[in-house]
This record gives sequence, C-alpha cells and structure tokens, in this order.
Amino acid sequence: MACGYWKLGLHDRKAVFHHIFRKHPFGGNYAVTAGLASVVAFLRDWHFSSADLAYLETLQAPAGGPLFPAAFLAYLGQLRFSCDVDAIPEGTLVFPHEPLLRITGPLLQGQLLETALLDLVNFQTLIATKAARVCQAASGDAVLEFGLRRAQGPDGGLSASRAAYIGGCEASSNVLAGQQFGIPVSGTHAHSWVTVFDDESAAFDAFAETSPANFVLLVDTYDTRRGVQNAIQTAKKMREKGVELRAIRLDSGDLAVLSQDARAALDAAGFQNVAIIASNSLDEYVIASLKKQGAKISIWGVGTNLVTAYDHPALDGVYKLSALQNEQGQWEHRLKLSEQAEKVSNPGILQVRRYFQAGVPVADVIYDELTGISADPAWVTLTAPHGVHAVQSFDDCQDVLQPLFRGGQQVVTLPDIHTVRANCLGAVSDFAGRHGEADYAVGLEKTLHESKQQRVTALRLEYALR
Repeated sequence: MACGYWKLGLHDRKAVFHHIFRKHPFGGNYAVTAGLASVVAFLRDWHFSSADLAYLETLQAPAGGPLFPAAFLAYLGQLRFSCDVDAIPEGTLVFPHEPLLRITGPLLQGQLLETALLDLVNFQTLIATKAARVCQAASGDAVLEFGLRRAQGPDGGLSASRAAYIGGCEASSNVLAGQQFGIPVSGTHAHSWVTVFDDESAAFDAFAETSPANFVLLVDTYDTRRGVQNAIQTAKKMREKGVELRAIRLDSGDLAVLSQDARAALDAAGFQNVAIIASNSLDEYVIASLKKQGAKISIWGVGTNLVTAYDHPALDGVYKLSALQNEQGQWEHRLKLSEQAEKVSNPGILQVRRYFQAGVPVADVIYDELTGISADPAWVTLTAPHGVHAVQSFDDCQDVLQPLFRGGQQVVTLPDIHTVRANCLGAVSDFAGRHGEADYAVGLEKTLHESKQQRVTALRLEYALR
C-alpha cells in the first residue's frame, strides 16, 4: 500500500487515522487504556534501517521480479516520522468507538504505523482492563501479578506485567519487568524448595533461616492443614530470634475452607498479623465468589487468567482512515461501510469530550474538530446507539485526546508508571461508585451523527446506481 501511494504521488497527502475498539472486553462497561509509553518509544526511533531495506530488497513479487522498486526503497531509507499524534493518556477509562489514538500526517506514514500501533496498544489495554476488574473484585486487598510462566512469550510477559501494574496490581513476580519499568516485584518460594528437603518442616526452617526478610511459606505441597501447622512451628522458632512470619500461601484445594481453617490456626497460635496469600487459577469471578464464601484471604496472586486475558483473548481494536486532504488542501471525510452498523466507521477529525459531575465522568461525546459541538453550554446532545440523549447534569468537561507528537517531535513528558496506576485506581473506583455495572453514555455529537448518516446514504446510493 505504501509503495502504491508513492507510485501515485499520494504518499505526502495529509490524512487522519484513528485507533478505536468496538466492544467492551470481558463483558464489562469500561476499558483501561495502556501501552502509550511503548508507542512513544517506538515512534521516537521509527525509521527503516539498512538491514530493513536489505531485507525488503530481497522480496519477490508473486508474478516474479522485485516486489519493491529500488527508488522506493531509497525513499524509505530517508523517511523520518513527521506526524502529529494525539492520544488518551494511559490509565484512563475508555469506551467503544472512541479514538484512543489519532494520527495526522502523510498518508504513507499513517498507513505504515497501523499494525505496530494496534499491537502496542490493544494487548496492554486488554490486560490493564483485566487487572482493573480483578483489583475491583478484590475490594482493596493486594493483588500480585504472578503470570510470567504462563504468558504468551517473554515479550507478552513483559507487556502484561506493565499493563497489569497500570490496572492496579501492586507488584509482579516478573523481575525483568521490575528492572525495565520500575514495578515493585514480589514472589514466594516454589513447591520445589519443599521437595528438595526430606520433610516440609526442614524446608520451612531452612527457608526462614536463609530468607528472614522475605519470610513467606508455601504450605500446600503435601497436606495444606499440616503445612499450616508446620509453618506455625517454624514461625515460633523464628519469633524467638526476632523474625516474624509475614504470610503463608495457599495454591490448591478449596481456598475458602482452607483459608478459614488457616486463619483460625494462625490466630490461635498468636499469629494474627500473618497474611494469607492465595493463588491457583484466580480471576475476578473466582475472587468475588471466594469473598462471598467468607474466605480469609488478604493477598491474591493472579497469574494465567490475567496475563493471557483468558476469557477475552483479544481487544478488537481497529485503525481506520477518517479524513483525507484533497489536492486543494481541503479536508474530505472518509468512512468504511458495512452491513453491520457497529462496523461503519466514523468520519472526520475526531475528538472525545468528557463531561463530569462532581469530578466523576457522566458521558462522552465524540465530535469532529472541523465542526465542533453544536450545543447550549448547559447541555449537549449526543446520538447513542439506542437513541438521542441530552447530557444535562454536568459541571465540567474536557477533551480527552491530548497532544503527544507534533511534526514528529514529542511535545509532552509522560507521567511515571506509578502516577498512571494511581490515576487508574481512582478512576475505576469513582466510576464503579457512580455507574456500577450500568452502561455509560457514549455517542456521537448531533452534527457529526447527521453528517455521517448523510455520507452513508450518499455512498449506498452511489454504489446502488453503479
């Protein structure tokens, strides 16, 4: 496609692309955007290296001969990123059909960026959303991300650890993620530590002596109830030396019953401050169920189902051309038609205005910056999937797509990952407190909706007459 634009002289025509997703993941009513720091790192160094060009030169067309002309490859060799990029900040709650990213610049560059941007943002947004849901189910308990060994390869593991922290997890067992992103790291010994020794008590004593500052014992290698008693005996010995048992971990069995039994045994032995960690195929549904059963668990180690987004393996993010300048430099709307209404793309240079009541979002309006919002300052009309609604009860509003690059140069410094996480935790808490599981109002601004419908009607008529 890029080569075709170049051959036709369209490669420098100014275009606008948007990255959106069409459906809430996990059957929820929000998503948490993530991956923007990865986008920035990618775009800052975006170019074709000599090795890239050498490889492209080897590609052959199906009909024979080089796939790309030498002059086109020479053009790529001197190409540098020069687009404007606007983005919704990481850790922000987002909703279907809203642009997470807006790319404005030469058509060829915008097109070449499509796959990379989708890859960098879709996965991390998915995992951050899953983490937020898990943390919400944990109701303030600590959640640790334990998923690296089951992640989709090492890069998937790194991206998942980063996104899970943004979504609310307190720490990760992924030490490389800790090194690269500054995420707190945490973990426990494995069953193999216990099985190295002749008996469990000896294993616990040895671990306590060698790791007194990280005195956490995994108690279910053989028999969980007996393991708890062995942990208590080791804890008593270490208390005499001034070292306290920090936690025990349950990794199998009926976690509700076993945690209740463990809590009772620990309390009876004078270890009321020892935490109980649980792992073993946890997700938001299992955690919510265990809480309803009265489980005495205060720390949740969530692995496979989090880092693989087990019940919703992909965010259906797409990247669509929505506006293109003509030869006179005037913007023209572009959209994709479909028999499925939700797949008809939105035309224009899109922005999202978020309306607040007492600091909490109450509605989002997608509008075209070319026409703005045609509404009384006290209220705004949006066209949602199920009809026209007026957003009236708000006391503040702001546009959520923010400038990130201008002319290929980064124009803002991103907040650190700890700030992003804190913002996400606050946003999820506020949103859940006001909206619960109800749908959030999102729609097109009235003028944009009417313009889109006119464009759709005209295109359908044009193709019907051909």
